[in-house]
Amino acid sequence: MRRFPSSTFLYSTRRTLLSTASVRTIMTPSTSTATRWATHRADRIHEELNSGLDVWTLFNPVVFPTAINLGQGFMNWQPPSYILDELTKDFQNRVDLHHYSHPKGRPRLRQAISDFYSSQFNLPSGAAESAEDASQFGKQRASSTRKLDVEKEIQITSGANGGIYSVMGAFINDGDGVVCIEPFFDQYNAEILFHGGKPLYVPLLPPSNSASAHIDSNEWTLDLTHLEQVLSQPSTKALILNTPHNPVGKVFSPTELGKIAELCVKYDILVVADEVYDCLTFDGQPHTRIASFAGMWDRTVTVGSAGKSFACTGWRVGWLVGPDHLIAPARAVHTRITFAVNSSAQEGAAIGLEGAASEKFFDRQVQEYAQRRSLLSQALDDIGLSYTIPHGGYFIMADAAKIKIPEKWVEENDVPEGILKKPEDYLKAWFIAKVCDVVVIPATAFYAEKGAEEVGKNYVRFSFCKDDQIEQAAPRLKKLIPYLSKD
Repeated sequence: MRRFPSSTFLYSTRRTLLSTASVRTIMTPSTSTATRWATHRADRIHEELNSGLDVWTLFNPVVFPTAINLGQGFMNWQPPSYILDELTKDFQNRVDLHHYSHPKGRPRLRQAISDFYSSQFNLPSGAAESAEDASQFGKQRASSTRKLDVEKEIQITSGANGGIYSVMGAFINDGDGVVCIEPFFDQYNAEILFHGGKPLYVPLLPPSNSASAHIDSNEWTLDLTHLEQVLSQPSTKALILNTPHNPVGKVFSPTELGKIAELCVKYDILVVADEVYDCLTFDGQPHTRIASFAGMWDRTVTVGSAGKSFACTGWRVGWLVGPDHLIAPARAVHTRITFAVNSSAQEGAAIGLEGAASEKFFDRQVQEYAQRRSLLSQALDDIGLSYTIPHGGYFIMADAAKIKIPEKWVEENDVPEGILKKPEDYLKAWFIAKVCDVVVIPATAFYAEKGAEEVGKNYVRFSFCKDDQIEQAAPRLKKLIPYLSKD
């Protein structure tokens, strides 16, 4: 019988065959500091990585430590006590709140979402729309008593951002076009590009001939012919539709949504309906869900947010609502990114939705935000800046075209190169921060196309999700008056 050498013998023989130089090469780490990873990155992050300092870094509280921050959209108060009181007790007494939740989301929160929101979707009687339902393009389906299926039609996500990112991961392939309506929340671009998609831009435009100091946000309109041209391209797969709109404050009307729905059905477009400000509409303007229109349930994922609803943006709890054929793929992506969402934060969001009606929470919250909106509007009126009146969300777009920066001010105040490389609204926002010690956000941070950017460069965004700070900012903003043109 043939005998085979032992593994020890083979290993020893192999080592003796290696030259001393070869052994040294294998055993000694390289002394070179060069590595390909200093320059080799995934193509998908190239644009994001090379875009320069982002707006949130340039206008960070660290940069303006004494300033009143009317820029970023985070609140300066806690969630309501009816949530915190119950959640604090549960947090101390329950073990499950400190451990993983199901990847779908906590059953209590999914049930709360179903109970609270189902009626707003005019759900089809079955899991999918009937041929009769789907044939009434441009019209809303009849109201329905069906409830959202908590197992198949709701997914809890790591904030609304985590939800949109998961939808992009589930449905967008290399080269697929995704339409963004400019201006738009600046995360959209990366969420598309990171999955190989191609952002396509359609502008939301203010009235071109308005001489009024106040523009109604609903006067900002889409060119539907242009939208159809973009949606009809064979490579276009999806549309991100944000209503109530950040930063304009427009609440898309049922008529507008019906026309958009017709186009999306015609070209079989997936709609990611970013509706995180659904609970914040003013002046009797109702929020309407595009998923409630004929043909749209089967091709819409609706995105919601506990952070915007209950002043808990740091909890990072969002959700997706839609048919199983859209939610299951998004869940598959989300599960592999985060596995599960913070358990105690989910429980807090569930408490919030369960008690919202009895506490009259959303009605009261809208009234409080309307008062803040009034305070900020008055402050802008007092200094003579024109602005757009928002009907939703908590931002005001102010027209900064009248601000005239003195000729030598830039040189005398050591303005960072990162500001000077940006469109002129960045410099005007920087000027406001330096002169008034009030931080606002330049509007072109929400634009990508150079054409539409020409509109955005005239605006800066103020937020009114701040208690007491608007009153403090008002006298500071009056320092702008000497720098406003009288034209």
